[in-house]
Amino acid sequence: MAHIHERIDFAVAVFVVHQAKVLLVHHRQLGKWLPLGGHIELDEDPEAAALREVKEESGLDIELLGERPPTTGPGTRALVAPRFLDIHRISPTHEHIGMIYWARPKAGSSRPDDGRAGPAATANPCELRLAKAEHNDIRWCSAEELDTLQPPLDPSVKWYCLKAIEEISASSWPPSASGADCRGLAFQPTLK
Repeated sequence: MAHIHERIDFAVAVFVVHQAKVLLVHHRQLGKWLPLGGHIELDEDPEAAALREVKEESGLDIELLGERPPTTGPGTRALVAPRFLDIHRISPTHEHIGMIYWARPKAGSSRPDDGRAGPAATANPCELRLAKAEHNDIRWCSAEELDTLQPPLDPSVKWYCLKAIEEISASSWPPSASGADCRGLAFQPTLK
C-alpha cells in the first residue's frame, strides 16, 4: 500500500511464536528478514491490520496476545494493546510508528509440515503460504537459528524475536485476548 501520509504512517509488526520458534519473512524489496506486518489501512484498526497482514503474508489465522481492557461499551471498543511501540525511519523524509504485537497461530490454523513455504508449496492447508510478490522466503526460527539467517538479522528485530520467544514460551505469559490455544500444533523448521 502507498503511504497514507507523506511524513509518517502507522504500521504493525507481528511476532508469531509457536513452540519456541518465531515466524520471519525475507522481504523481497528490503532484502532483509522481518516479522510479518505492514501499514494500517485507513479503514481498519491496528488489530484488524495485524490479523490481515499475517493472513496475507503467511496464510495463518492468529490470536493476538496481550491485554484487552474491560472498557468496551457504547461507542467504544477496547483493543489488544501492542507489546511495544517504536518509531523507525523508512527514508530521509518518512517514518513509521510501529505497533509491535506478539501472537500465536489459532488452533486449527494452517500447519506447515516442514516450517517453510517456497516454490514447492502447494495449496495444501497444512503449509505456510509465501506471499511471493513481497517475500523471498518464510520460516520458523528458534533462538539459535536466528544467528544463521542470511543476510544477518537486524539487531533490533533479533531483540524482539528473542523477547517474543522468551515471553510466549513462559508458562504465565502472555494473557490471551480470546482464550484460544494451539499447543497441539507441531512446526518443524528447515533452514537453507
